[in-house]
Amino acid sequence: MASDKLPNRWGIALAAVLMQICLGAVYGWSVFKKPLIGAEHWTETAVQLNFTLAIFFLGVGTIIGGLWQDKAGPRKVASTAGIIYGIGYMLSGFSASHHSLKGLYLGYGILTGIGMGMGYICPVATLVKWFPDRRGLMTGVAVCGYGFGALIMSPFAAWGIIKYGLPPTFWTLGIVYLIVVGAAAQFYANPPHGWRPEGWEPRTAVARAASTYDFTVGEALATWQFYVLFLLLFLNVSAGIMIISQASPMAQEMVGMTVLKAAGMVGLISLCNGLGRVFWAWVSDHIGRARVYFLLFLIQAIIFFMLPRLHDLTLFSVAFALIGLCYGGGFGTMPSFTADFFGAKSMGGIYGIILLAWGLAAIPSPIMIAHIHQSIGKYAPAIDVVTVVMLCSLILPLIARRPTRAPAPASASPVLEGRS
Repeated sequence: MASDKLPNRWGIALAAVLMQICLGAVYGWSVFKKPLIGAEHWTETAVQLNFTLAIFFLGVGTIIGGLWQDKAGPRKVASTAGIIYGIGYMLSGFSASHHSLKGLYLGYGILTGIGMGMGYICPVATLVKWFPDRRGLMTGVAVCGYGFGALIMSPFAAWGIIKYGLPPTFWTLGIVYLIVVGAAAQFYANPPHGWRPEGWEPRTAVARAASTYDFTVGEALATWQFYVLFLLLFLNVSAGIMIISQASPMAQEMVGMTVLKAAGMVGLISLCNGLGRVFWAWVSDHIGRARVYFLLFLIQAIIFFMLPRLHDLTLFSVAFALIGLCYGGGFGTMPSFTADFFGAKSMGGIYGIILLAWGLAAIPSPIMIAHIHQSIGKYAPAIDVVTVVMLCSLILPLIARRPTRAPAPASASPVLEGRS
């Protein structure tokens, strides 16, 4: 099919970034947290459960959306995601006005989480098909919007809460997200199967190492490599989200930051989260996805080892910035890692299930660090645990090898991902 009869793939990429900025607003939950506690006298734990539910149901949404978009295409699924996501925010506004915590759980925790997951998977699965020549970079660009979402939403939401109150702010955001996500979804379309940019051939070692066979979801699940990728993402998310969940109080306690300056550390991590998604995804196009994950774990092992021993404000800020870069880098690199291993055709379903690791990883490490700090008043033991975990995780990128369609002959050696 002639390329001039196809949609403009750069327009699809722009729509993907715009959609992800809307979906990434979940990391700005802290903007709503204190006003809800103050207005309703709910406990911090009860209010924070909204965020935990949203991240967990994001994982559920990626599976639903991924499997569905493989059959129905990305436009229909992304449009539905925009409706669910927008309604989730509007229901949150209705619940806030009626003082219903259970309504908030349903609206923000469940509906927003499911809509977010369904929407997140669509642009990622679509762009790996349109950009085989820039697979890592472009999926990184797509998900970088998610990393920047909280930075863009938070000041507007804070202003709206002060000026108009919580319910109108939720309603306004819900309407805006429903319209913007729905409009961005209309740009999505899959290219013909096997499509390549005119004149492009896989010449780099990374491109040549990518799978030429499109695995089905069932075939991918039957390989041990699928579970290596799942574990890689789980471990990277778990390490980063532990710090994200405690960024402000850690900065206040460990280096004596004021509340206002500590809030800036949250913004620093969010900024580096977004930048890391693009940077490390771009790097992975040149050195390979497995090597990037090895570097992510090695850098974090060093940073986590040093973090409890840092008392200089500048060094502490650099450490937080690097954690944010590595956290985002895992998300930016994993879509192309998955497509390289299993092909692009069933990317939605396969990567949608891998993203369940995201939702699961949001549970153990934040609970661990909160429990340890509450028990002994220190963060260091939890951070040291993650240091050891990161060191042990270094083995996983070393054994990550692209699966073959059929068992290899006894004399054949497996191909190391990222090598020709």
